[in-house]
Amino acid sequence: MSSTSHRVSIFLALRSLERGNRFTLGLTVLIIGLVFVMLVFQPALLAGIIQVENNQIVDYMYGNIAIEPKEHHLYIEDVSYLTEKINRIPGVVASSPRYVTAATFTYHDTTLGKTLTSVNPSDEAQVLTIPDKMITGEYLSDGDRDQIVIGELLAGHKDTSLDKLKSLGGVQVGDTIDVTFSNGVVRTYHVKGIFETQSTTVDQTGFITTKEMESVMGLSDKASIVLVKLSATGNENNFRTTMLSYGIQEPIKTWSEEGAGFVGDINTSFSLINTIMIVFSLVIGAIVIFIVIFINTVNKRKQIAIMKAIGIKKEVIVNSYLLQVTCLCIAGIVIGLLMFDLIVYYLTTHPIRFPIGDIAPIIEPVRLLGSVITLLVVSLIAGYIPARKTVDEEILDAMRG
Repeated sequence: MSSTSHRVSIFLALRSLERGNRFTLGLTVLIIGLVFVMLVFQPALLAGIIQVENNQIVDYMYGNIAIEPKEHHLYIEDVSYLTEKINRIPGVVASSPRYVTAATFTYHDTTLGKTLTSVNPSDEAQVLTIPDKMITGEYLSDGDRDQIVIGELLAGHKDTSLDKLKSLGGVQVGDTIDVTFSNGVVRTYHVKGIFETQSTTVDQTGFITTKEMESVMGLSDKASIVLVKLSATGNENNFRTTMLSYGIQEPIKTWSEEGAGFVGDINTSFSLINTIMIVFSLVIGAIVIFIVIFINTVNKRKQIAIMKAIGIKKEVIVNSYLLQVTCLCIAGIVIGLLMFDLIVYYLTTHPIRFPIGDIAPIIEPVRLLGSVITLLVVSLIAGYIPARKTVDEEILDAMRG
């Protein structure tokens, strides 16, 4: 098209918007804005949920790196030598060896089978943040032998109707519980503290010291897993190569690999919800644009016929309507961005309380740009169809109405 045709299209578009019903135009812009918010809010909320889950995996479960026993081995051997070697690697903050075993917890008449983990408390405090999540009592000390700390979900409430999961029924700091180990040994422990991380997996477990576990299980200088804390998160794959170059022969997994199954399930579930919401939002936006342009063109059939009769090309008329759609869509997106920013600001200062933690939406610029482009393209298609249909109508048929 020539520059003159472009100018004519712009002139016709601006005149149509100027003379259009202000209420209808405003409502159309508002609906497009709401559609845009629907497009971007769900993915932003999902990103917030995934970030919380990732933080929980790093902070409460695996650190940045988890070193596991060699194939066909139940434990990591010579763990003290291994941790000394790991701690000398530049970029390592600390490492924490753990024994992990199944155990049965008994409190009064309630018995539950859960996971029991032993740690060196001074090492653990440098790798994970569970020691900072005590809601009552204190965390373990290196010399504790008859003490245990347990998660809030395992401790539970005396009124079991308040429990999310089956619990011991209201254990409190100072109470004693019996623990039956996998080798049949039964020990009685004083509850030194109760922690809450909001991670369902972690808050159902108990912790004792490594010295205590070794005395019960008859182990020495072994571990089920060694957790490693790095100075920065996000470069774990490259750091694994560094660890291999330092002679670490045991399997090395990153936190994302350890938590892949759980986070993957969340991604799959929310991706399906996202897809459904996005499709519905785009359909709503397309229908609104289609109806607005359809009504506009139907009401101006005679005017369009006159423009064609005096020599204005069909493409110029169609482009004028596409320019109207573009203006309405851009205005709607701007309104939607303002509404979305307000929502994000509010939910950042007042996060949504989920069972897994406090969730706030996270803005992802790439996804935001993708939503803008998608909504604009769908709107142009929805506007083109009625405009082209009306413009292609014969001049005499349009003049007769």
